[in-house]
Amino acid sequence: MILTITLNPSIDRRYNIKDFEKGRIFIATDIQYTAGGNGLNVTKVINGFNEPVMITGFLGGRSGDYIKEELEVMGIKHNFIPINEESRNSIAILSDDGSQTEVLEKGPSISGEEMLKFYELYREMIREADMVCASGDLPHGLPHETYADLIIMAKEAGKKFFLDTSGEALRLGVEAKPFLVKPNKKELEDIMGCKIDSEKELIQAGKYLAENNIEIVIISLGENGSMVFHDGYIYRIRVPRVKVVNPIGSGDAMIGGFVASLYRDYDFEFALKVAAACGTANVMEAETGKVDMNNMKRIMNDIVITKSKF
Repeated sequence: MILTITLNPSIDRRYNIKDFEKGRIFIATDIQYTAGGNGLNVTKVINGFNEPVMITGFLGGRSGDYIKEELEVMGIKHNFIPINEESRNSIAILSDDGSQTEVLEKGPSISGEEMLKFYELYREMIREADMVCASGDLPHGLPHETYADLIIMAKEAGKKFFLDTSGEALRLGVEAKPFLVKPNKKELEDIMGCKIDSEKELIQAGKYLAENNIEIVIISLGENGSMVFHDGYIYRIRVPRVKVVNPIGSGDAMIGGFVASLYRDYDFEFALKVAAACGTANVMEAETGKVDMNNMKRIMNDIVITKSKF
């Protein structure tokens, strides 16, 4: 079983608005509500591969009830800690010129008592998990060390931990040596404490992480693909150009495809192709964190991977 962690889930509200600009009144031509949050997007993709997955985290209020109902409709198992405050909403406004505006609620604050309950639940759940995947920023009230603590507990239980977050939570998480991290260029700069101005410096930073007991380092390069460091090799992944409908959640889709592939024990390069194809297929969908498996398989044929030694 794969355990996914979404500590700050949301209801993702998407509005398609023609010629959007601030200071005017608009009528949305298309509206969509989905259960979201980075880890939940990862979970949806893993579920799309029909692999056993369980999601945990915090949920509260009517928004939390809606998210649970959506998970049940999708047939996704869940075990959340109930909280006193309301789970958040995230609004994405997509204009027909391809621009995107996001409004993200601050989200709930987690009390010390709620966090202790989560730690107790987590210790029980990792016994049954083969892999643990945590994605997204921390909600208010949790210390920056939270992911690092979860990584250490998972490693003590002999479980692989995949981490995709940002800021201080990422920096401290990296120090705990998870199995995988997936920073983008800005997040990598935060980890290293310096600007990265060239591909050579990008490679040096990736090597630094890979040589410090992190098994897999995936550096996201957006539409330019990604760079992966593993077992003394660099894998440069280039993806085909596709029509972008909604880019939100593409990184989550990539992680979901990769975790599912490793769970199936796929060949490493094949797993990278699946992951990159999932991330690319996601941008073609209006729904956040959605992958059309037929699109994904077609895209795999156009992905190019070059491999070289560190």
